[in-house]
Amino acid sequence: MTSTYQWPRGASSEDFAALEQWLAGHCWEVDPTVFMAGARGPAVQVRRIGADWRYGEPGLLILPGETVQYDGARMCIAPRPIAASKSDA
Repeated sequence: MTSTYQWPRGASSEDFAALEQWLAGHCWEVDPTVFMAGARGPAVQVRRIGADWRYGEPGLLILPGETVQYDGARMCIAPRPIAASKSDA
C-alpha cells in the first residue's frame, strides 16, 4: 500500500506535527539532530524509529514542497510529473 505526504513550503508547527503523526504511522520519525532552514521553509531529515543512527544509515531529507512516498517498506521522494513540452502538444 502506497501512502504519500506533501511537505509544504513555509511549513508551520501544525504542519510539522502532522508530518510527525504521519511518519509515526509508518514507524518513521523526524531526526531531531538535523534542522535546516531555507528561504522556502524548513527541510527535515527522517529515519526509521529505533534505527541505530550512524553515518551512512538510510534516512531521507525532505525539502520544502516535496511529496514523500511510503511504499510499505521505505520512504522516498515521489517523482514529480514531467510537463509536456510545446513540441509534444
